[in-house]
Amino acid sequence: MDYSSILEQVFKESKAYSSVGKIANYIPELSNINPDKFGLYIQTKDNQHFELGDSLEPFSIQSISKVFTLSMAFSLLGENIWKRVGVEPSGSPFNSIVQLEYENGIPRNPFINPGALVITDILLTHLNNPKTDLLLFVRKLAQDDSINFDLNIAQSEKETGHHNASLVHMLKAHGNINNPCEEVLDFYYHQCSIVMNCKQLAQSFSPYASLIEPFDFASVELNKSQVKRINAIMLSSGFYDESGEFAFKVGLPGKSGVGGGIIAFLPHEYSIAVWSPKLNKKGNSVRGMKALELFTTLSGQSIF
Repeated sequence: MDYSSILEQVFKESKAYSSVGKIANYIPELSNINPDKFGLYIQTKDNQHFELGDSLEPFSIQSISKVFTLSMAFSLLGENIWKRVGVEPSGSPFNSIVQLEYENGIPRNPFINPGALVITDILLTHLNNPKTDLLLFVRKLAQDDSINFDLNIAQSEKETGHHNASLVHMLKAHGNINNPCEEVLDFYYHQCSIVMNCKQLAQSFSPYASLIEPFDFASVELNKSQVKRINAIMLSSGFYDESGEFAFKVGLPGKSGVGGGIIAFLPHEYSIAVWSPKLNKKGNSVRGMKALELFTTLSGQSIF
């Protein structure tokens, strides 16, 4: 597969979408990002690497971190995790409090905000040093010890995170949060503030794409069945209430974040990370989504 030529075409055609969308300025610290940034990085099964643009510039991964925390919690609790969070697409905005109340405090899936808050609570209960353990896990996956939290972003989210505060209190009211709400929110804001670049993201998702095996990193052990289930949730719910559209147009499991990053992969073939900060109304990168659609169309490679 001539990935270099394909990426040149992806860059050229996706550039038409570079002026569409808006940065997630409801998190004030994210409004400082240059909106015109664009990076893409591919890692293949035979350890080839291809990149475009700002692929080595770090950015806040935001909700992409939910894959990492879910993996840790699934490793700790096994199937018992699904007693507290579901596996269905939400069909609603990622921060819907109406849906959470209607369903008696059991979030639809672990990738919407209330679901991720429950996962955060699980890790707080079972780990003595959850922030340290999370960073260690991500660094092991990415093979890069420089990865860290951006404390300015975490503080910015804390100061403006009133909606997330309402979600965690609603979960607490329904008995689905065991730790103090302030501690859950603090850890949640830190996980979202993790800063990575496209290369680090592509590397960190290699085990999910089965490019490397087995899955045993920093005391997080997942068997093939568990990885399959996490990948299935990424396909059905990894892009908020635009997940069906992503599956339809791109055809890969993956996860997005409001920092403008997207990670996706074709099992046993490649992992691909893209970053472009301008988002659509669903909270997904406009140019990033288009770039991945073009990539799977031009390469003819998807899970379908």
